[in-house]
Formats: sequence, C-alpha cells, structure tokens
Amino acid sequence: MEDREQKKNELWLTQGAGRDLILGQAMDLLDSVLDYKELIMGYACAIKEINTKFEVLDTEFGVRYKRNPISSIHTRLKSQTSILEKMARLGIPPTRENIENNLNDIAGVRVICAYIDDIYMLADALTRQDDIRLIKKKDYIKNPKPNGYRSLHLIVSVPIFFAESKKEIRAEVQIRTIAMDFWASLEHQIKYKKHVDQAEDVIARLKECADEIAHVDQTMQEIRMEMDRIKEKPSDIEAVYEKLKRLDISLL
Repeated sequence: MEDREQKKNELWLTQGAGRDLILGQAMDLLDSVLDYKELIMGYACAIKEINTKFEVLDTEFGVRYKRNPISSIHTRLKSQTSILEKMARLGIPPTRENIENNLNDIAGVRVICAYIDDIYMLADALTRQDDIRLIKKKDYIKNPKPNGYRSLHLIVSVPIFFAESKKEIRAEVQIRTIAMDFWASLEHQIKYKKHVDQAEDVIARLKECADEIAHVDQTMQEIRMEMDRIKEKPSDIEAVYEKLKRLDISLL
C-alpha cells in the first residue's frame, strides 16, 4: 500500500514537472510571438504616418497649383522570412534589438511621380518636416546603378506616439517616376527567372532600355517646364472661372 502511494506521488511530481516545463516553453514562445507582433506594429504605424504625410503634400499641391505630383503610393512590410534571411546574411542573431538596430527597410514606402523634379521637391518637403529625421540618402537618379536602375532612396526616422510611450521608427522611402517604376518592375521579374540564356545580352538590353527611359523622363520634364513658362494673361471672366475650378477640387 505504501509502495503504491509512493509511486503515485512520484508520478504526480513527474507529471507536474513536465507540465511546468511545457508551460514555461509555451510562455516563452508566446512572449516571442507577442514581442514580434509589437515590433511589426511599430513599423506598420510608421508606414501610416509617412503615407499620410505624402497624401497631405499631394492634396496641398492639388489645391495650390492644380497639379498632383504623386501618381500613386505603395507600401510594404518586410515579411518575417525576409527579416530572418537578411539577419542570417549579416551574421547577426535575430533578436528584437538587433533587428531594430541593423535593418532600415522593414517599413517601405514607394512614391511614384510624374516628373523628375517632383521627386526632389517631395523628398525636400518630407525631410524638412520637424518630426522627420533623415538618416541616409542614396540618389540613384544622378548616380544610377550599373544595370540602369534609377530611384531616390531615403532612410528616415519618424516618431510614433503610442498610448503610453513614444518610439522612433526607421523606414525606407523610395521616390521615382512612372517610367523608372515601370522599368524596375520588369527588371525585377526578369532578374528572378532561372536559366536565362544569353544573360549578358539581356543585361545589356535592359541597360539600354533604362537609358532610353531616362531620356524620355528628361524630355517630358523639359516639355512641361516649357509649357509652364507660357503664361497667357486670362480675361477677368476666365480668372474668376479658374478660381471657381479650384474650389471644385475634392479634398477627400
């Protein structure tokens, strides 16, 4: 009888220790998941803040100058797989602190413009704002990549105000023209195709296309600037009509 009670007590202790171990592992896993969700939440909020800033600038230009410099805005959050792969390439353990200190492109905002000068105007308007801190700038328009890639890249930091705290979050902003984005999208598709025959010839032809597109961008900007310089003095009625048209611009 005593042996049976002893075995029952030993079994209970063993099971209890096993339960504690499983519960401990589950809590650690949940803490990691929640920590990751909180990390990504910050970057998602940074995207919203920057996206709103560009929308405000586009609205202002539509009212003041009857021209919207932004054709479209695209946003993306780097996936968990991409984050882990990049940390592995860097040879750094993927802790939250290491991710925040070493990755600048988890939050991404891509702004597509009509003209080259709009790119620099928007970049300047963004980085002059009091709560935006410019960390790094790479101008692949003035200095294209060897394959012909053109775009303006900014790494910026924006403050995110939570219920009980404030946190500076970094994000990558890419600003390019419609033509630059068209080329980059096609080049990205081609680059990831496997077993491409005559790869060097394809690379050379892509570079030629990039140069042609850059020439078209420059020509279109020159044409627009020439048209801007042509200022016909409107009649009084036309001037009133133009002001009325500005009142019709939708602000939503």
